[in-house]
Amino acid sequence: MLYVKRDTWGNLQQVEAAPFEGMDGELQADSHEAQAWYANQIAESSLLKLEQSDLDMIRVLEDLITVLIRKGVVRITDLPEAAQSKLVGRSKARDALGGLHRLINDDESELI
Repeated sequence: MLYVKRDTWGNLQQVEAAPFEGMDGELQADSHEAQAWYANQIAESSLLKLEQSDLDMIRVLEDLITVLIRKGVVRITDLPEAAQSKLVGRSKARDALGGLHRLINDDESELI
């Protein structure tokens, strides 16, 4: 048995395995509605992970471009003006915050 809270239109807002404050109903765990709820939760979680991965990849690509420029493989002027502007803007924003050493822990896994 699952315990649920619904909005005014009857849509599930919260589903829990144990009773909780504010619940307003129950639902069989094997019901189509419960399975759809959990499938949606899994999809939302996957989308959030993908979104975070996209943000991480942006930083990787930015670092790659910086390395290629420093090694002389590519010049910033080889990039489209919009890309140049974005890279310069991000660089200025990081400099204004004091550079990378203030943003990233020693293990480079979390922002401070």
